Amino acid sequence: MGKWTRRAFIGAGVAAGGALVVGIAVRPGDPSDELKASIAGGEGEQLLNSWVKIAPDNRITAIVPHAEMGQGTHSVLAQMLADELDADWDTVAVLEAPGVRTYASADIVRDFLTPKLEVPAILEPTAQGGFLALADMLSLTITGGSFSIRGVGQRSIRTAGAAAREMLIAAAAETWGVPAEEITTANSMVNHAPSNRSATYGALAEAAAKQPVPAKPQRKTVSEFKLMGQPMPRKDIPSKVDGTASFGIDVDIEGMKYAAVKAPPVLGASVTSMDASTAKAMPGVLQILNMGDFVAVIADGYWQAQQALNTIDTTYSEAEGQELDSDAIFARYAQAMDDAGSDGGDIEIEEGDAVSALADAAKTVKADYRVPFLAHATMEPMNCAARIAGGRCDLWLGTQNPIGVRRDVAAALGMDADDVHVENQYLGGGFGRRSITDVPIMAARLAKAAGYPVKMIWSREEDVAQDLFRPSASTRFAAGFDAAGNLDSWTNIHVHSFDPKEAAKIKHYAIPNKLIRKVDAPTHLRFGPWRSVDQSHQGWFIESFVDELADAAGKDPLAFRQTLLAGEARHLAVLNKAADMANWGSPMPDGHGRGIAFIPSFNSVVAQVAEVDMTGAKPRVTKVYCCADVGFAMNPDAVIAQMESAIAYGLTAALYGEITVRDGAVQQSNFHDYNMLRINETPEIEVALINGDHDRIGGAGEPGLPPIAPAVTNAIFAATGKRLRELPIAKHDFA
Repeated sequence: MGKWTRRAFIGAGVAAGGALVVGIAVRPGDPSDELKASIAGGEGEQLLNSWVKIAPDNRITAIVPHAEMGQGTHSVLAQMLADELDADWDTVAVLEAPGVRTYASADIVRDFLTPKLEVPAILEPTAQGGFLALADMLSLTITGGSFSIRGVGQRSIRTAGAAAREMLIAAAAETWGVPAEEITTANSMVNHAPSNRSATYGALAEAAAKQPVPAKPQRKTVSEFKLMGQPMPRKDIPSKVDGTASFGIDVDIEGMKYAAVKAPPVLGASVTSMDASTAKAMPGVLQILNMGDFVAVIADGYWQAQQALNTIDTTYSEAEGQELDSDAIFARYAQAMDDAGSDGGDIEIEEGDAVSALADAAKTVKADYRVPFLAHATMEPMNCAARIAGGRCDLWLGTQNPIGVRRDVAAALGMDADDVHVENQYLGGGFGRRSITDVPIMAARLAKAAGYPVKMIWSREEDVAQDLFRPSASTRFAAGFDAAGNLDSWTNIHVHSFDPKEAAKIKHYAIPNKLIRKVDAPTHLRFGPWRSVDQSHQGWFIESFVDELADAAGKDPLAFRQTLLAGEARHLAVLNKAADMANWGSPMPDGHGRGIAFIPSFNSVVAQVAEVDMTGAKPRVTKVYCCADVGFAMNPDAVIAQMESAIAYGLTAALYGEITVRDGAVQQSNFHDYNMLRINETPEIEVALINGDHDRIGGAGEPGLPPIAPAVTNAIFAATGKRLRELPIAKHDFA
């Protein structure tokens, strides 16, 4: 992966070596003047975003504005661009865009606010410019929410590739004096068969740069795809295999020293005193700093800094929440739901008259569920290198939101955001954790206090204790069947509602009377986005209760869901495929069970069947069948890998994930007490893909996670008759 610093990017315009850099034109005044002056070249020409560079030697560079954290985004975005461009995949390279406003996530804002908005070509630059301005105002260049491919890829990246191709054709037509309609493109070549002429993209790049940039070029239809939909080899894999890939933790800058840090165990407390007498005498120790909200040791090496930090005796101030433990937090949740009664709380969805239908039901089912806090536990420890010199702050880290980092670090240091520069690296796992800016802020503060470059690395203990957790949550269901045995009413009240807002709304199931409410019950811990966010627990709540309802109705869990999805052809196709893959309904050995779950999320539809073996000392998941419809799989291998990854991550949480609190502090510290799924515990995973909605594709990184927990716990019920209403599974005794 190439990297452009902000300054290098601004100096790499059209005139640099004859390279063509293509952007999407917008109305005057919207884009960055810096980028316009150096890239656009022509007087008054305007650019919105630049996504593709074509060099004279015919090398194609896809410029992507998203972080690469193992999900394959860099390669798949480049694949989409290369297909629209008719480029030779072997000559395509990937360059991560700088964290500047030109690359703010306009497409994500647009897809989130107005996913179906289409405007005439003459208005497209103005519309997209408005979304860019809003994204810039939010300091948003986010990689998350499964938006990269379906947002930026489907809009700007594909459009830029198609625009570059049209510009190259126009340049060739003008140069050769032939009709553009007679010109074809393939493998980074422009061809005119009637005159037997051809030229490389690189040879035409300078002439193409003088062509107007089409705002809405003609993009390919699915039948015209050559690369999209194919399992093209990823561009990031070779460097990760041979060790040349650079992650944040690999960064080494001249004069850099290392910092280890420790914050108060209870959020909101401050450091009141410390005894660092032993640490001061330890080898390699350079500085010991009381930063108020944390203590830091700076040394020649990280291990020296961490070992010295471990000897410091620190006392802390009192803080709100220091009396809380996990039971007290869940008691707050229960009290909040009790206080809401039958008509309190905020209504999230109301259809029909669920209260009356439930009161008149021939049969009712009620159940409460709850889930714990979860940590992200990325394999690469949290880290950031910072240097402050000459009125400028440079940061090296892996982040999911470079513009957000610039904004927040600038605010913390009292600097202008234009003087903060982010050199983004590969991320050794993100899962939402690296969208938060607390780590680079700490590193920048340390570099300022120390007076020289500092690379701060969090220990695993610090990472677990100071995470921004997936919130714990409780929910309360009641549902009713009419006299004919049909599910007629559904009521639910739950604690917390973050994103996505539709997570608890069960819009996909045909239930005539629904009332879904939420209440708030604040705690002192910090919350943050965790892979699939609210779908991670709402999916388990809903699909577990649906399984309870199927049992109460005396119906097969698959057949019960098929009835609720009647008329939803896309949904039924996914559900039925997963069931067919698992040979649903076939006999299982004694002590074994099979469970199913179906959850549409992030514009995608996923069903999973899990098989469990309950004959040992603890549950063992032996096989997972997954069917996913992401609309259109741009790279099937990448989608399958994301489903497998989400299943493993979600299975870890379902089996073991639990952050507990005592006296306001997190009790877990490392992988010995915050367990991960081990290789020998990982089930065989089989994934099938359906391309069910070519026009509006969905995400792949998030939607594979929500179904795995309910599929497993439903399988445990099938094997044992024991219904689990609290996670993790490890809390329960199956003896």
